[in-house]
Order: sequence, then structure tokens, then C-alpha cells
Amino acid sequence: MATTVTMPQLGESVVEGTVVRWIAKLGQKVERDGPLVEVATDKANTEVPSPTAGVLVEVLAKEGAVVPVGAALCQIDEAAQAQAAPKPAPQPSSRPPPSQPPQSGDGNGPLRASPVVRNVAQEHGIDLEKVSGSGVAGRITKADVLSYLDRGGAGAASSGLVNLEGSADSHGPVVPAGSLSQPPPPRPSAPPPASPPASYGPTTGAPSIPPPVSAAPFTSGPVPLSLRAYRPPRYTPREGDQVIPFDHRRRLVAEHMVYSKVTSPHVPCCAEVDMTPLFRLREQWKQAKETGGRAPSFLVAVCRAAVQALAEFPRMNAVVQDETVILRKDINLGVAVDTDKGLLVPVIRKANEKSVLGLARALEDLAARARTGKVTADELSGGSFTVSNPGLKGNLWGASIINQPQVGIVRMGEIVKRAVVREIDGEDAIVVRQMMYVTLSYDHRVIEGVIGNSFLHRVRELLEEARFTL
Repeated sequence: MATTVTMPQLGESVVEGTVVRWIAKLGQKVERDGPLVEVATDKANTEVPSPTAGVLVEVLAKEGAVVPVGAALCQIDEAAQAQAAPKPAPQPSSRPPPSQPPQSGDGNGPLRASPVVRNVAQEHGIDLEKVSGSGVAGRITKADVLSYLDRGGAGAASSGLVNLEGSADSHGPVVPAGSLSQPPPPRPSAPPPASPPASYGPTTGAPSIPPPVSAAPFTSGPVPLSLRAYRPPRYTPREGDQVIPFDHRRRLVAEHMVYSKVTSPHVPCCAEVDMTPLFRLREQWKQAKETGGRAPSFLVAVCRAAVQALAEFPRMNAVVQDETVILRKDINLGVAVDTDKGLLVPVIRKANEKSVLGLARALEDLAARARTGKVTADELSGGSFTVSNPGLKGNLWGASIINQPQVGIVRMGEIVKRAVVREIDGEDAIVVRQMMYVTLSYDHRVIEGVIGNSFLHRVRELLEEARFTL
């Protein structure tokens, strides 16, 4: 009896996954709940366990394939022997047969592009039915959409576009590879603007030339900026260079960062925080029996201050969706964690209901599982605000990029001893204190300066008061 293993739902908003690698091999015996295949989503890489014990007799999705939720991955035969000859893996053609296009997991038609590609197409008003896909099984990639834009949206996307000069040239058109011998198509000329009345110079009496008028038609809204003409110069790797292609996670991080910077007008504001009272408080925490001699970290204290400030400024605990801002009831705090495979942001659910010790334990658990690849896609989604701690060395201050669709992110700086001025017994005095910069980046579409600055001031106030209880 064979069991068909399907692509599981790996997160509340996940509709598909990419097969990264098969952990179990054809003909190999697998145990129930043993690792079967590694799947990448737009949230994280996840190992899919085997639902039953048996022998992997057929692989239905090869490595690199994009598989909708609910579609078949492989077959496991409970009665087969480990030495049984497996069926060969399918070798799909680069294009799907016309009569059987790959279907989406929700039954809404052909699955020809990922959510990221569909978002790019929607932003530029492109009908994906007019774009030819160069990916596996005719899948449309982001490069196909950008190529379609480079062609002016007049034809199918080309898979090999090169600049005539091989460098950034604001006047050089982009043409398909293999057609360099052909002259570039002429640029369409804009209709001449209506000539304004000639003005005459005060001394010569000759008509002066009117200033040039943009050929773009007048619109009442903002004019979109077109960057189709610019291309950075191509670099040819030389001997000794290392060429490291983006892996799945790096591509997702890159697209997320670019999307965030293009979508949200980031405003950074910075506060200088005296952390000396927290140093003293942590010494008290070390003596408490609840901590076992291990005091919660400064990161935990910043998380606790952020959670309390978010409760007082609910507009910061929000997400932007279309042309609305949704104020979240629960404070789901994302905390950036550095791993061997890149940055991850696991989420502490209902952080406002946790004590300092509760936050410390939740953060320690999530960070450990993120670094060992055990964190789930659900634990990486649904955040309403983020705290980032890039490290203790050489990080004086910086402004982080907002984790979309949130509206704010707080970034810690290095804690250093500095000489500062304090008033002691009515007199100014120079003293040495433990100081740290904290930076808030907020989305100016929905957060005004008064709210953003007041929120950051409150975080600073809570850290300097250092009245947190375990």
C-alpha cells in the first residue's frame, strides 16, 4: 500500500513551496516523522516529515520545482523493501503541454508566477497573460516581467537582454541578445507642445526661445519615475574572484528589502539612552532565585520597553494593507536573529501578556530553533512590530529597514562608556555612564513625526527608569 505525500500548509499565508533537496533517497527506508524533504517558502526553509514508515518508491517533484499546497511530492510504500527498485524521477520539459498547464493550489487557474512576481506585475499594471515565461514548466520569473517592461510592454519577454555598450547608458536601448547587428528601434517622438506666445527681449527685440516642456501629459497625481533606461555596468569575474549565486532565502531577503524601501517612506529618528540603571537592575536580577544567576539580556529589556510603549501608542502596532492601516490588538513582537543562512525574524506571540522572564524564555527558544533550522513558517509570520539587535561590537547606531507590512522597527546600538553631563546637587558635573543609541525607523505614510518621536522618547524613558519586574 502506497501513501502519497503532499505539500503541507507551511504557514497561514503560504500557497506554495520550492523543493530544495530530497533528504530521503529513492529506495531508502524512512521512519514515521523522519525528515523527508526540505522545502523553501517565502518565510523559511522547512523539513517536511514522513507521515508514515516505509520505502520512498517514487519522487513526483524534483529539486527546484515549485509545488502548490496540496499537490503530490512523493509516494511511500509501507510494504516495500528498502532494496526495491524505485521508479525513476519524472523529467518535466521546460514548457508545460498546452492542454495541461500547472494548476494553482486554490483551483483558480494556471499557476504561472509566484506571489512576488504577481505583485511586481500588479504594481506596473502588467497582464501576465501577455508575458512569456522562461522558468521551469513555463513559469514566469521576475526577470521575465522586467524584460517585458524593458521592451515597453509591446511583446513577449526576452530571456537574454544585453546593453549595447555593456555599461550604464541612459541613452542606450536594451535589445535582445543575438540581434546586436540590427540598428536599435527609433524612439517614438512625442507630439510637439503647443507653442506659447513668443516673448521679446528688452534690448534686441528678438523672440526668446521658450524653455523645454516635458512631453509627458499633465496629470493631477504623481508622475511615476521610470528607471528602464539605467543599467549598471556588468562586471566580468576575474581569476580568484568568488561567484556566489543568491540562494532561495537571499533572493527573498533582497526582494523584501527593495520592496520595503520603495514602498515605505522611511523616517529614522535616534535617541541616546543612559543604560546605567539597567546595568544595576541586571545585577539585582542575577541575585533573584527565579533567574538561577542568569539575568535577562539588554535585548530583553529593550523588547519589554518596546512592548509597553506599543500599548501606549497603538498606531505603532499596526500593518498597512492597500490604502488602510490596521491597528493590531495583539502585540506580536518580531526579533531579528542572525543565523548561518541569513537573517530571520521569529515572532513572540502576544508579547504584551508576557513578563520579563517570559519574554526572555520565548526569545531564547525561538532564537535557538531559528539557528538550527527548527523554527516553523508560522513562527516567522504575523509580526506587528520588530526589534533589531545587530550585535555588541562596532555598532554605534544605524537605521533598519521596516519589516513589511509593519510600520516601525527599533534598532539597538552598542553600549559604550562615555563622559556625559549630569546635574548633581544642583551643579553640572561630568560623569561616566553606560550609553546606547536607539533608532526608530517608521513609515511616514501612516506615522507622523509626533507619534514616532513620542514613541521613541517613551522607550528611552522606560529604559532609563529601569523599573521592570521579573
